[in-house]
Amino acid sequence: QAAVTDVLLEKTVRAANEFEVSKIALTGGVARNSYIRAQFEKRANQEGLQLFVPSPAYCTDNAAMIGAAGQFYLEAGQHADFSLDAVPNLGLNTRPA
Repeated sequence: QAAVTDVLLEKTVRAANEFEVSKIALTGGVARNSYIRAQFEKRANQEGLQLFVPSPAYCTDNAAMIGAAGQFYLEAGQHADFSLDAVPNLGLNTRPA
């Protein structure tokens, strides 16, 4: 947990400095972790960054979103067989084969 937090923090701070931004956000399922939240708050204060973190109730995993998107495709009659390869970098407007 500490190692993952350190990597996330270092990359976030480096990106904020590189792109000269003063505001960062911690979102998704990882933002629900109280240790990660606390470390981000501490480091943001040290670096002079404004941190935005939603309420834990809104910090959910993307699996529900992916499942809902899949359901819409299925209801539209679009589906693939088990030969379909996973392509993790497809854009959001990419249609399944």
